[in-house]
Amino acid sequence: MQTAREENLEQLKLSGKRTGEILVDMGVLTPEQVDTALAEQLVSHLRIGDIAVAKGWATRAQVMEALARRLGVKYLDLDAARVDPITADLISEKDARRYAAVPVSFVDEHTLLVAMADPSNIVAIDDLRILTGFDIEPAIASLEDITAMLSKLRRDDGIAEDIDSKLGGGEDEATSIELRDIREQVDAAPVVKLVNGIIARAVDESASDIHFEPQAKELLIRFRHDGVLHEIMTIPKRLQAGVLSRLKIMADLDIAERRIPQDGRIGLVVSGRPIDMRVASLPTVYGEKIVIRLLDRSNVMLRLEELGFSDVALNRYTRSFTKPYGAVLVTGPTGSGKSTTLYATLNILNTPEKNVITVEDPVEYRLVGINQVQINPKAGLTFASGLRSILRCDPDIIMIGEIRDRETAQIAVESALTGHLVLSTLHTNNAPGALSRLTEMGVEPFLTASAVDCVIAQRLVRKLCEYCKESYPTTREMLERLDFPERVVENWQDTTLHRAVGCSRCNHTGYKGRLGIYEIMPVTEAIERLIVERKSADEIMRVAAAEGMISLRQDGLERVVQGLTSVEEISRVIV
Repeated sequence: MQTAREENLEQLKLSGKRTGEILVDMGVLTPEQVDTALAEQLVSHLRIGDIAVAKGWATRAQVMEALARRLGVKYLDLDAARVDPITADLISEKDARRYAAVPVSFVDEHTLLVAMADPSNIVAIDDLRILTGFDIEPAIASLEDITAMLSKLRRDDGIAEDIDSKLGGGEDEATSIELRDIREQVDAAPVVKLVNGIIARAVDESASDIHFEPQAKELLIRFRHDGVLHEIMTIPKRLQAGVLSRLKIMADLDIAERRIPQDGRIGLVVSGRPIDMRVASLPTVYGEKIVIRLLDRSNVMLRLEELGFSDVALNRYTRSFTKPYGAVLVTGPTGSGKSTTLYATLNILNTPEKNVITVEDPVEYRLVGINQVQINPKAGLTFASGLRSILRCDPDIIMIGEIRDRETAQIAVESALTGHLVLSTLHTNNAPGALSRLTEMGVEPFLTASAVDCVIAQRLVRKLCEYCKESYPTTREMLERLDFPERVVENWQDTTLHRAVGCSRCNHTGYKGRLGIYEIMPVTEAIERLIVERKSADEIMRVAAAEGMISLRQDGLERVVQGLTSVEEISRVIV
Protein backbone atom coordinates (compact mmCIF):
# COMPACT_ATOMS: atom_id res chain seq x y z
CA MET A 1 0.00 0.00 0.00
CA GLN A 2 1.37 3.43 -1.01
CA THR A 3 2.18 6.07 1.57
CA ALA A 4 0.95 9.65 1.15
CA ARG A 5 4.46 10.74 0.20
CA GLU A 6 4.69 8.05 -2.52
CA GLU A 7 1.29 9.13 -3.88
CA ASN A 8 2.51 12.72 -4.10
CA LEU A 9 5.72 11.69 -5.84
CA GLU A 10 3.73 9.65 -8.35
CA GLN A 11 1.34 12.54 -8.90
CA LEU A 12 4.20 14.92 -9.75
CA LYS A 13 5.52 13.08 -12.77
CA LEU A 14 8.20 15.17 -14.42
CA SER A 15 8.10 15.36 -18.20
CA GLY A 16 11.83 14.69 -18.45
CA LYS A 17 12.24 17.83 -20.54
CA ARG A 18 13.76 21.11 -19.45
CA THR A 19 11.74 24.32 -19.37
CA GLY A 20 13.57 25.70 -22.41
CA GLU A 21 12.80 22.59 -24.46
CA ILE A 22 9.13 22.77 -23.52
CA LEU A 23 8.98 26.45 -24.52
CA VAL A 24 10.43 25.45 -27.91
CA ASP A 25 7.79 22.70 -28.24
CA MET A 26 5.12 25.29 -27.42
CA GLY A 27 6.42 27.50 -30.23
CA VAL A 28 7.30 30.30 -27.81
CA LEU A 29 11.10 30.19 -28.12
CA THR A 30 13.47 29.20 -30.87
CA PRO A 31 16.40 26.84 -30.21
CA GLU A 32 18.75 29.78 -30.82
CA GLN A 33 17.02 31.82 -28.12
CA VAL A 34 17.33 28.91 -25.68
CA ASP A 35 21.07 28.66 -26.42
CA THR A 36 21.44 32.41 -25.82
CA ALA A 37 19.51 32.15 -22.54
CA LEU A 38 21.64 29.19 -21.40
CA ALA A 39 24.82 31.17 -22.07
CA GLU A 40 23.45 34.14 -20.12
CA GLN A 41 22.38 31.83 -17.30
CA LEU A 42 26.03 30.94 -16.64
CA VAL A 43 26.66 34.60 -15.79
CA SER A 44 23.39 35.78 -14.21
CA HIS A 45 22.35 32.45 -12.56
CA LEU A 46 18.72 33.32 -13.36
CA ARG A 47 16.21 30.72 -14.50
CA ILE A 48 15.65 30.25 -18.23
CA GLY A 49 12.06 31.40 -17.90
CA ASP A 50 13.05 34.61 -16.09
CA ILE A 51 15.62 35.39 -18.79
CA ALA A 52 13.05 34.78 -21.55
CA VAL A 53 10.55 37.10 -19.85
CA ALA A 54 13.18 39.81 -19.23
CA LYS A 55 14.16 39.78 -22.91
CA GLY A 56 10.53 39.92 -24.05
CA TRP A 57 10.66 36.52 -25.75
CA ALA A 58 7.91 35.03 -23.60
CA THR A 59 5.18 36.17 -21.26
CA ARG A 60 5.07 35.15 -17.61
CA ALA A 61 1.92 33.11 -18.31
CA GLN A 62 3.70 31.13 -21.06
CA VAL A 63 6.62 30.37 -18.74
CA MET A 64 4.24 29.22 -15.99
CA GLU A 65 2.42 26.98 -18.50
CA ALA A 66 5.77 25.42 -19.49
CA LEU A 67 6.65 24.82 -15.83
CA ALA A 68 3.24 23.20 -15.31
CA ARG A 69 3.85 20.83 -18.22
CA ARG A 70 7.31 20.02 -16.90
CA LEU A 71 5.93 19.15 -13.46
CA GLY A 72 2.82 17.42 -14.80
CA VAL A 73 0.36 19.70 -12.98
CA LYS A 74 -2.23 22.30 -13.91
CA TYR A 75 -1.38 25.98 -14.33
CA LEU A 76 -3.83 28.24 -12.51
CA ASP A 77 -4.19 31.88 -13.47
CA LEU A 78 -5.45 33.20 -10.14
CA ASP A 79 -6.40 36.46 -11.81
CA ALA A 80 -9.06 34.56 -13.75
CA ALA A 81 -9.73 31.59 -11.45
CA ARG A 82 -12.46 31.78 -8.83
CA VAL A 83 -11.07 31.17 -5.35
CA ASP A 84 -13.68 30.05 -2.83
CA PRO A 85 -13.09 32.15 0.36
CA ILE A 86 -14.44 29.31 2.53
CA THR A 87 -11.96 26.89 0.96
CA ALA A 88 -9.16 29.41 1.35
CA ASP A 89 -9.92 29.66 5.08
CA LEU A 90 -9.02 25.99 5.57
CA ILE A 91 -5.46 27.15 6.33
CA SER A 92 -4.37 30.28 8.17
CA GLU A 93 -2.88 33.21 6.32
CA LYS A 94 0.40 32.63 8.15
CA ASP A 95 0.58 29.03 6.86
CA ALA A 96 -0.54 30.09 3.40
CA ARG A 97 2.35 32.55 3.19
CA ARG A 98 4.77 30.05 4.70
CA TYR A 99 3.99 27.44 2.01
CA ALA A 100 3.16 30.00 -0.73
CA ALA A 101 -0.12 28.18 -1.31
CA VAL A 102 -3.83 29.03 -1.64
CA PRO A 103 -6.63 26.43 -1.43
CA VAL A 104 -8.78 27.17 -4.49
CA SER A 105 -11.69 24.71 -4.54
CA PHE A 106 -12.75 21.11 -3.91
CA VAL A 107 -12.04 18.59 -6.66
CA ASP A 108 -14.26 16.07 -4.92
CA GLU A 109 -15.38 15.38 -1.37
CA HIS A 110 -11.90 14.12 -0.43
CA THR A 111 -9.54 16.25 -2.53
CA LEU A 112 -8.59 19.92 -2.42
CA LEU A 113 -7.14 21.85 -5.38
CA VAL A 114 -4.29 24.03 -4.06
CA ALA A 115 -2.40 26.64 -6.06
CA MET A 116 1.29 26.53 -5.10
CA ALA A 117 4.35 28.48 -6.15
CA ASP A 118 6.36 25.23 -5.90
CA PRO A 119 4.12 22.18 -6.44
CA SER A 120 7.21 19.92 -6.36
CA ASN A 121 7.60 20.62 -2.63
CA ILE A 122 6.45 17.26 -1.30
CA VAL A 123 6.97 18.27 2.34
CA ALA A 124 4.65 21.26 1.91
CA ILE A 125 2.00 19.05 0.30
CA ASP A 126 2.22 16.60 3.22
CA ASP A 127 1.86 19.45 5.72
CA LEU A 128 -1.13 20.89 3.84
CA ARG A 129 -2.82 17.49 3.89
CA ILE A 130 -2.42 17.35 7.67
CA LEU A 131 -3.56 20.98 8.16
CA THR A 132 -6.68 20.67 5.99
CA GLY A 133 -7.61 17.03 6.51
CA PHE A 134 -8.01 16.55 2.73
CA ASP A 135 -5.97 15.00 -0.04
CA ILE A 136 -4.09 17.67 -2.02
CA GLU A 137 -4.08 18.11 -5.78
CA PRO A 138 -1.29 20.66 -6.40
CA ALA A 139 -1.38 23.19 -9.21
CA ILE A 140 1.17 25.83 -10.10
CA ALA A 141 0.64 29.60 -9.87
CA SER A 142 3.06 32.50 -9.77
CA LEU A 143 4.25 33.70 -6.38
CA GLU A 144 3.04 37.22 -7.29
CA ASP A 145 -0.49 35.89 -7.95
CA ILE A 146 -0.56 33.94 -4.69
CA THR A 147 0.61 36.95 -2.66
CA ALA A 148 -1.92 39.21 -4.38
CA MET A 149 -4.74 36.72 -3.74
CA LEU A 150 -3.87 36.45 -0.03
CA SER A 151 -3.89 40.24 0.21
CA LYS A 152 -7.26 40.38 -1.56
CA LEU A 153 -8.76 37.77 0.76
CA ARG A 154 -7.53 39.75 3.77
CA ARG A 155 -8.87 43.05 2.41
CA ASP A 156 -12.29 41.53 1.90
CA ASP A 157 -12.69 41.46 5.70
CA GLY A 158 -13.86 45.11 5.54
CA ILE A 159 -12.13 46.05 8.78
CA ALA A 160 -12.58 49.81 8.36
CA GLU A 161 -16.38 49.58 8.06
CA ASP A 162 -17.26 48.58 11.59
CA ILE A 163 -14.08 49.47 13.47
CA ASP A 164 -15.57 52.47 15.30
CA SER A 165 -18.21 50.30 16.94
CA LYS A 166 -15.50 48.07 18.43
CA LEU A 167 -13.21 50.75 19.86
CA GLY A 168 -12.70 49.98 23.50
CA GLY A 169 -9.07 49.98 24.55
CA GLY A 170 -8.08 53.20 22.72
CA GLU A 171 -4.48 54.33 22.53
CA ASP A 172 -3.46 52.82 25.89
CA GLU A 173 -4.25 49.39 24.52
CA ALA A 174 -2.42 50.19 21.31
CA THR A 175 0.77 51.16 23.11
CA SER A 176 0.86 47.93 25.09
CA ILE A 177 1.19 45.69 22.03
CA GLU A 178 4.68 44.47 21.30
CA LEU A 179 5.78 45.04 17.70
CA ARG A 180 6.42 41.56 16.39
CA ASP A 181 5.35 40.32 12.97
CA ILE A 182 2.34 42.56 12.40
CA ARG A 183 0.34 39.77 10.76
CA GLU A 184 0.32 37.83 14.03
CA GLN A 185 -1.56 40.56 15.92
CA VAL A 186 -5.00 39.20 15.08
CA ASP A 187 -6.43 40.05 18.49
CA ALA A 188 -5.06 43.59 18.61
CA ALA A 189 -7.16 46.67 19.22
CA PRO A 190 -9.23 47.63 16.14
CA VAL A 191 -7.24 50.79 15.30
CA VAL A 192 -4.00 48.82 15.61
CA LYS A 193 -5.41 46.10 13.38
CA LEU A 194 -6.47 48.69 10.80
CA VAL A 195 -3.05 50.39 10.72
CA ASN A 196 -1.25 47.03 10.54
CA GLY A 197 -3.52 45.97 7.69
CA ILE A 198 -2.72 49.12 5.70
CA ILE A 199 1.03 48.67 6.22
CA ALA A 200 0.88 44.96 5.35
CA ARG A 201 -1.07 45.73 2.18
CA ALA A 202 1.49 48.37 1.17
CA VAL A 203 4.31 45.84 1.61
CA ASP A 204 2.40 43.18 -0.36
CA GLU A 205 1.83 45.61 -3.22
CA SER A 206 5.47 46.79 -3.17
CA ALA A 207 4.49 50.39 -2.46
CA SER A 208 7.35 52.76 -1.73
CA ASP A 209 5.33 55.29 0.31
CA ILE A 210 2.08 55.44 2.27
CA HIS A 211 0.30 58.81 2.53
CA PHE A 212 -2.24 59.42 5.32
CA GLU A 213 -3.92 62.64 4.21
CA PRO A 214 -6.61 64.33 6.34
CA GLN A 215 -9.42 65.80 4.24
CA ALA A 216 -12.49 67.81 5.22
CA LYS A 217 -14.73 64.75 5.72
CA GLU A 218 -12.40 61.73 5.68
CA LEU A 219 -8.84 60.42 6.00
CA LEU A 220 -7.48 59.57 2.55
CA ILE A 221 -4.94 56.74 2.14
CA ARG A 222 -2.72 56.75 -0.94
CA PHE A 223 0.13 54.43 -1.96
CA ARG A 224 2.99 55.32 -4.28
CA HIS A 225 3.47 52.47 -6.74
CA ASP A 226 6.44 52.67 -9.09
CA GLY A 227 6.74 56.42 -8.58
CA VAL A 228 3.03 57.24 -9.11
CA LEU A 229 0.45 57.87 -6.34
CA HIS A 230 -2.80 55.87 -6.31
CA GLU A 231 -5.82 56.34 -4.04
CA ILE A 232 -6.35 53.15 -2.03
CA MET A 233 -9.11 53.79 0.50
CA THR A 234 -10.76 56.36 2.75
CA ILE A 235 -11.28 56.10 6.50
CA PRO A 236 -14.14 57.83 8.37
CA LYS A 237 -13.15 61.17 9.87
CA ARG A 238 -14.03 60.00 13.40
CA LEU A 239 -11.18 57.46 13.20
CA GLN A 240 -8.57 59.99 12.03
CA ALA A 241 -7.24 60.92 15.47
CA GLY A 242 -6.84 57.28 16.52
CA VAL A 243 -5.06 56.23 13.31
CA LEU A 244 -2.65 59.17 13.29
CA SER A 245 -1.91 58.80 17.02
CA ARG A 246 -1.20 55.10 16.52
CA LEU A 247 1.31 55.92 13.76
CA LYS A 248 3.02 58.56 15.91
CA ILE A 249 3.26 56.13 18.84
CA MET A 250 4.85 53.50 16.58
CA ALA A 251 7.38 56.07 15.33
CA ASP A 252 8.09 57.33 18.87
CA LEU A 253 6.84 60.84 18.05
CA ASP A 254 5.21 63.29 20.46
CA ILE A 255 1.47 62.66 20.09
CA ALA A 256 0.64 65.87 21.97
CA GLU A 257 2.58 68.05 19.50
CA ARG A 258 0.51 68.80 16.39
CA ARG A 259 1.84 72.25 15.45
CA ILE A 260 5.29 71.41 14.05
CA PRO A 261 6.65 68.73 11.66
CA GLN A 262 8.22 65.65 13.24
CA ASP A 263 10.37 62.79 11.94
CA GLY A 264 10.76 59.24 13.24
CA ARG A 265 11.40 55.64 12.32
CA ILE A 266 9.51 52.34 12.66
CA GLY A 267 10.97 48.84 12.46
CA LEU A 268 8.52 46.04 11.68
CA VAL A 269 8.49 42.50 10.39
CA VAL A 270 5.94 41.78 7.63
CA SER A 271 5.62 38.15 6.50
CA GLY A 272 9.07 37.47 7.88
CA ARG A 273 10.61 40.39 5.98
CA PRO A 274 12.28 43.13 8.06
CA ILE A 275 10.94 46.51 6.93
CA ASP A 276 12.35 49.87 8.02
CA MET A 277 9.99 52.82 7.78
CA ARG A 278 10.81 56.51 7.79
CA VAL A 279 7.91 58.57 9.14
CA ALA A 280 7.32 62.29 8.58
CA SER A 281 4.40 64.33 9.93
CA LEU A 282 3.28 67.68 8.54
CA PRO A 283 0.56 69.92 10.06
CA THR A 284 -2.20 70.80 7.56
CA VAL A 285 -5.49 72.66 7.89
CA TYR A 286 -7.44 69.39 8.35
CA GLY A 287 -4.95 67.69 10.68
CA GLU A 288 -1.51 66.11 10.47
CA LYS A 289 -0.50 64.52 7.17
CA ILE A 290 1.77 61.52 7.77
CA VAL A 291 3.97 59.98 5.09
CA ILE A 292 5.71 56.65 5.60
CA ARG A 293 8.64 55.69 3.35
CA LEU A 294 8.96 51.89 3.22
CA LEU A 295 12.55 50.66 3.13
CA ASP A 296 12.77 46.94 2.39
CA ARG A 297 16.16 45.77 3.67
CA SER A 298 16.24 43.00 1.05
CA ASN A 299 16.43 45.65 -1.69
CA VAL A 300 19.73 46.96 -0.39
CA MET A 301 21.37 43.67 -1.37
CA LEU A 302 20.48 44.18 -5.02
CA ARG A 303 23.23 43.58 -7.53
CA LEU A 304 24.05 46.18 -10.17
CA GLU A 305 22.97 43.72 -12.87
CA GLU A 306 19.45 43.75 -11.40
CA LEU A 307 19.07 47.54 -11.57
CA GLY A 308 18.76 47.79 -15.36
CA PHE A 309 22.32 48.51 -16.51
CA SER A 310 23.07 47.47 -20.07
CA ASP A 311 26.26 45.43 -20.54
CA VAL A 312 28.11 48.40 -22.05
CA ALA A 313 27.01 50.82 -19.31
CA LEU A 314 27.84 48.34 -16.55
CA ASN A 315 31.35 47.76 -17.91
CA ARG A 316 31.99 51.53 -18.08
CA TYR A 317 30.71 52.08 -14.56
CA THR A 318 32.61 49.10 -13.13
CA ARG A 319 35.90 50.38 -14.54
CA SER A 320 35.36 53.65 -12.65
CA PHE A 321 34.35 52.49 -9.19
CA THR A 322 37.00 49.75 -9.03
CA LYS A 323 39.81 52.31 -9.26
CA PRO A 324 41.61 53.00 -5.95
CA TYR A 325 40.87 56.74 -5.97
CA GLY A 326 38.81 59.39 -7.75
CA ALA A 327 35.25 60.66 -7.53
CA VAL A 328 32.18 58.93 -8.97
CA LEU A 329 29.07 61.13 -9.06
CA VAL A 330 25.51 59.86 -9.49
CA THR A 331 23.02 62.52 -10.59
CA GLY A 332 19.29 62.75 -11.05
CA PRO A 333 16.15 64.17 -9.40
CA THR A 334 14.74 62.98 -6.07
CA GLY A 335 13.39 59.45 -6.32
CA SER A 336 15.49 58.41 -9.32
CA GLY A 337 17.26 55.56 -7.50
CA LYS A 338 20.62 57.24 -6.85
CA SER A 339 20.97 55.86 -3.32
CA THR A 340 20.08 52.34 -4.48
CA THR A 341 22.82 52.50 -7.11
CA LEU A 342 25.37 53.65 -4.55
CA TYR A 343 24.33 50.99 -2.02
CA ALA A 344 24.61 48.27 -4.69
CA THR A 345 28.07 49.63 -5.51
CA LEU A 346 29.09 49.57 -1.83
CA ASN A 347 27.97 45.93 -1.60
CA ILE A 348 30.69 45.15 -4.15
CA LEU A 349 33.35 47.37 -2.59
CA ASN A 350 32.67 46.37 1.02
CA THR A 351 35.46 43.92 1.94
CA PRO A 352 37.35 43.34 5.22
CA GLU A 353 40.41 45.02 3.69
CA LYS A 354 38.60 48.32 3.09
CA ASN A 355 37.53 50.97 5.58
CA VAL A 356 34.23 52.27 4.19
CA ILE A 357 32.60 55.30 5.84
CA THR A 358 29.42 57.08 4.73
CA VAL A 359 27.82 60.36 5.77
CA GLU A 360 24.10 60.45 4.93
CA ASP A 361 20.86 62.31 5.55
CA PRO A 362 19.05 60.17 6.42
CA VAL A 363 20.70 56.76 6.78
CA GLU A 364 18.03 54.80 4.90
CA TYR A 365 19.55 51.33 5.04
CA ARG A 366 21.86 49.90 7.70
CA LEU A 367 24.73 48.03 6.03
CA VAL A 368 26.83 45.40 7.81
CA GLY A 369 30.54 46.20 7.92
CA ILE A 370 30.15 49.84 6.87
CA ASN A 371 30.51 52.84 9.20
CA GLN A 372 27.47 55.04 8.56
CA VAL A 373 27.17 58.58 9.95
CA GLN A 374 23.81 60.37 10.25
CA ILE A 375 24.16 64.13 9.92
CA ASN A 376 22.64 66.29 12.65
CA PRO A 377 22.69 70.00 11.76
CA LYS A 378 21.22 70.99 15.15
CA ALA A 379 24.27 69.51 16.84
CA GLY A 380 26.65 70.98 14.28
CA LEU A 381 27.19 67.72 12.36
CA THR A 382 26.76 68.71 8.69
CA PHE A 383 27.97 67.01 5.53
CA ALA A 384 31.07 69.24 5.52
CA SER A 385 31.97 68.82 9.22
CA GLY A 386 31.23 65.09 9.08
CA LEU A 387 33.40 64.74 6.01
CA ARG A 388 36.30 66.51 7.69
CA SER A 389 36.02 64.13 10.65
CA ILE A 390 35.82 61.10 8.35
CA LEU A 391 39.12 62.04 6.74
CA ARG A 392 40.81 61.76 10.15
CA CYS A 393 39.56 58.17 10.52
CA ASP A 394 41.76 56.60 7.83
CA PRO A 395 39.05 55.82 5.22
CA ASP A 396 39.63 53.99 1.93
CA ILE A 397 36.17 54.64 0.49
CA ILE A 398 33.87 57.54 1.34
CA MET A 399 30.22 57.85 0.39
CA ILE A 400 28.58 61.28 0.71
CA GLY A 401 24.79 61.23 0.65
CA GLU A 402 24.59 64.50 -1.31
CA ILE A 403 26.86 67.37 -2.30
CA ARG A 404 24.77 70.43 -1.37
CA ASP A 405 27.21 73.29 -0.85
CA ARG A 406 30.62 74.63 -1.78
CA GLU A 407 32.39 73.39 1.36
CA THR A 408 31.18 69.80 0.92
CA ALA A 409 32.06 69.86 -2.77
CA GLN A 410 35.55 71.21 -2.06
CA ILE A 411 36.33 68.57 0.56
CA ALA A 412 34.93 65.77 -1.63
CA VAL A 413 37.08 66.81 -4.61
CA GLU A 414 40.20 67.19 -2.47
CA SER A 415 39.57 63.77 -0.89
CA ALA A 416 39.42 62.19 -4.34
CA LEU A 417 42.72 63.86 -5.21
CA THR A 418 44.45 62.57 -2.06
CA GLY A 419 43.97 58.86 -2.66
CA HIS A 420 40.37 58.17 -1.59
CA LEU A 421 37.53 56.71 -3.64
CA VAL A 422 34.59 59.11 -3.22
CA LEU A 423 31.01 58.21 -4.14
CA SER A 424 28.34 60.90 -4.00
CA THR A 425 25.09 62.20 -5.48
CA LEU A 426 24.29 65.53 -7.07
CA HIS A 427 21.05 67.06 -8.34
CA THR A 428 21.45 67.77 -12.06
CA ASN A 429 19.42 66.76 -15.10
CA ASN A 430 22.21 65.01 -17.01
CA ALA A 431 25.77 63.78 -16.58
CA PRO A 432 27.63 66.75 -18.18
CA GLY A 433 25.62 69.14 -15.99
CA ALA A 434 27.28 67.74 -12.86
CA LEU A 435 30.67 69.08 -13.92
CA SER A 436 29.28 72.56 -14.57
CA ARG A 437 27.41 72.40 -11.26
CA LEU A 438 30.65 71.84 -9.32
CA THR A 439 32.17 74.88 -11.04
CA GLU A 440 29.10 76.95 -10.11
CA MET A 441 29.54 75.82 -6.49
CA GLY A 442 32.99 77.37 -6.47
CA VAL A 443 35.24 74.36 -7.07
CA GLU A 444 38.15 75.23 -9.35
CA PRO A 445 37.68 73.58 -12.78
CA PHE A 446 41.22 72.15 -12.81
CA LEU A 447 40.46 70.34 -9.53
CA THR A 448 37.18 68.96 -10.88
CA ALA A 449 38.88 67.77 -14.06
CA SER A 450 41.56 65.90 -12.10
CA ALA A 451 39.32 64.46 -9.37
CA VAL A 452 36.10 63.30 -11.11
CA ASP A 453 36.51 59.98 -12.91
CA CYS A 454 32.93 59.23 -13.95
CA VAL A 455 29.47 60.79 -13.82
CA ILE A 456 26.22 58.83 -14.04
CA ALA A 457 22.81 60.33 -14.72
CA GLN A 458 19.86 58.04 -14.09
CA ARG A 459 16.09 57.81 -14.01
CA LEU A 460 13.61 55.13 -12.99
CA VAL A 461 10.97 54.07 -15.52
CA ARG A 462 8.06 51.74 -14.93
CA LYS A 463 8.24 48.27 -16.45
CA LEU A 464 5.36 47.02 -18.55
CA CYS A 465 3.24 44.36 -16.85
CA GLU A 466 4.37 41.01 -18.20
CA TYR A 467 0.83 39.65 -18.16
CA CYS A 468 -1.13 42.33 -20.00
CA LYS A 469 1.28 44.32 -22.19
CA GLU A 470 0.12 44.58 -25.79
CA SER A 471 2.26 44.66 -28.92
CA TYR A 472 1.53 46.95 -31.86
CA PRO A 473 3.08 47.47 -35.29
CA THR A 474 5.37 50.38 -36.10
CA THR A 475 6.13 52.54 -39.11
CA ARG A 476 9.44 54.00 -40.24
CA GLU A 477 8.08 57.53 -39.83
CA MET A 478 7.00 56.83 -36.24
CA LEU A 479 10.43 55.52 -35.25
CA GLU A 480 12.20 58.47 -36.90
CA ARG A 481 9.91 60.97 -35.19
CA LEU A 482 10.63 59.40 -31.78
CA ASP A 483 14.43 59.43 -32.36
CA PHE A 484 14.96 55.68 -32.26
CA PRO A 485 18.50 54.50 -33.16
CA GLU A 486 19.27 54.30 -36.85
CA ARG A 487 19.64 50.51 -36.80
CA VAL A 488 16.11 50.22 -35.38
CA VAL A 489 14.69 52.61 -37.98
CA GLU A 490 16.37 50.68 -40.80
CA ASN A 491 14.82 47.43 -39.57
CA TRP A 492 11.43 48.93 -38.76
CA GLN A 493 9.54 45.98 -40.24
CA ASP A 494 11.13 43.64 -37.67
CA THR A 495 10.54 46.00 -34.74
CA THR A 496 7.58 45.45 -32.42
CA LEU A 497 6.77 47.90 -29.65
CA HIS A 498 4.55 47.33 -26.64
CA ARG A 499 2.07 49.49 -24.73
CA ALA A 500 0.35 49.35 -21.36
CA VAL A 501 -3.12 47.80 -21.04
CA GLY A 502 -3.86 47.07 -17.38
CA CYS A 503 -5.03 44.08 -15.35
CA SER A 504 -5.61 43.23 -11.70
CA ARG A 505 -2.00 42.10 -11.26
CA CYS A 506 -0.72 45.62 -11.97
CA ASN A 507 -3.62 47.50 -10.30
CA HIS A 508 -4.92 48.25 -13.81
CA THR A 509 -2.02 50.61 -14.54
CA GLY A 510 -0.32 48.46 -17.19
CA TYR A 511 2.99 48.69 -15.31
CA LYS A 512 4.57 46.64 -12.53
CA GLY A 513 8.05 47.25 -11.15
CA ARG A 514 10.72 49.72 -12.24
CA LEU A 515 14.10 49.62 -13.90
CA GLY A 516 16.88 52.15 -14.25
CA ILE A 517 18.02 53.89 -17.40
CA TYR A 518 21.52 55.32 -17.34
CA GLU A 519 23.81 57.86 -18.95
CA ILE A 520 27.43 56.93 -18.18
CA MET A 521 30.08 59.58 -18.88
CA PRO A 522 33.72 58.72 -18.10
CA VAL A 523 35.81 61.89 -17.78
CA THR A 524 38.30 61.52 -20.64
CA GLU A 525 41.21 63.81 -21.55
CA ALA A 526 39.02 65.67 -24.07
CA ILE A 527 36.36 66.30 -21.44
CA GLU A 528 39.00 67.35 -18.89
CA ARG A 529 40.16 70.09 -21.31
CA LEU A 530 36.58 71.32 -21.72
CA ILE A 531 36.13 71.49 -17.93
CA VAL A 532 39.32 73.52 -17.47
CA GLU A 533 38.18 75.86 -20.26
CA ARG A 534 34.83 76.29 -18.43
CA LYS A 535 32.85 75.09 -21.43
CA SER A 536 29.07 74.67 -21.09
CA ALA A 537 27.30 71.41 -20.31
CA ASP A 538 25.95 71.31 -23.90
CA GLU A 539 29.47 71.38 -25.34
CA ILE A 540 30.59 68.64 -22.95
CA MET A 541 27.51 66.63 -23.97
CA ARG A 542 28.42 66.85 -27.67
CA VAL A 543 31.98 65.65 -27.06
CA ALA A 544 30.85 62.84 -24.73
CA ALA A 545 28.29 61.68 -27.33
CA ALA A 546 31.00 61.68 -30.00
CA GLU A 547 33.09 59.47 -27.69
CA GLY A 548 30.28 56.93 -27.43
CA MET A 549 28.18 58.07 -24.46
CA ILE A 550 24.59 56.82 -24.69
CA SER A 551 22.12 59.47 -23.52
CA LEU A 552 19.27 58.81 -21.09
CA ARG A 553 16.71 58.95 -23.88
CA GLN A 554 18.69 56.58 -26.10
CA ASP A 555 19.08 54.10 -23.25
CA GLY A 556 15.36 54.37 -22.55
CA LEU A 557 14.44 53.73 -26.18
CA GLU A 558 16.64 50.61 -26.13
CA ARG A 559 14.48 49.35 -23.26
CA VAL A 560 11.38 50.11 -25.35
CA VAL A 561 12.75 48.00 -28.22
CA GLN A 562 13.42 45.18 -25.74
CA GLY A 563 9.75 45.27 -24.70
CA LEU A 564 10.50 46.27 -21.11
CA THR A 565 8.77 49.65 -21.10
CA SER A 566 6.74 51.93 -23.38
CA VAL A 567 7.36 55.05 -25.43
CA GLU A 568 4.81 56.89 -23.28
CA GLU A 569 6.73 56.06 -20.10
CA ILE A 570 10.03 57.30 -21.55
CA SER A 571 8.31 60.54 -22.59
CA ARG A 572 6.87 60.92 -19.08
CA VAL A 573 10.24 60.59 -17.37
CA ILE A 574 12.64 62.24 -19.84
CA VAL A 575 12.09 65.59 -21.51
